[in-house]
Amino acid sequence: MSGRLDVAFPFAIDGRGRTAEAGYDDHVADMIELLLFTSPGERVMRPDFGCGLGDLVFEPNSIELVATLQVSVQASLQRWLGDVIDIGAIEIDRDEGTLSIRIRYTVRATGTARDDVFTGRTAT
Repeated sequence: MSGRLDVAFPFAIDGRGRTAEAGYDDHVADMIELLLFTSPGERVMRPDFGCGLGDLVFEPNSIELVATLQVSVQASLQRWLGDVIDIGAIEIDRDEGTLSIRIRYTVRATGTARDDVFTGRTAT
């Protein structure tokens, strides 16, 4: 599966005027990003898809919030991508209006270990 190419996210046109492509491991990272920053109810045919991070952006920054986010991220990843990745660790950092989620995981199909940080803006 290492030679397989998928559509890049976000959708873009490459230098050849074609749909930009991403390798499988990068495609998996794109799937994780989509899951993290999609709110449940956004997708018509899958209303329960998403992580719900957007629902918590106005909550005060606290240890409890970080714990809630970690549980939410872990549960969503396990539910929607559990057959694609093995989750190693999840670290959440919320500072200066930015939410950073560091996920260590292994892509099952390729055996590639990854350590990616996904970042989104929050309310301050």
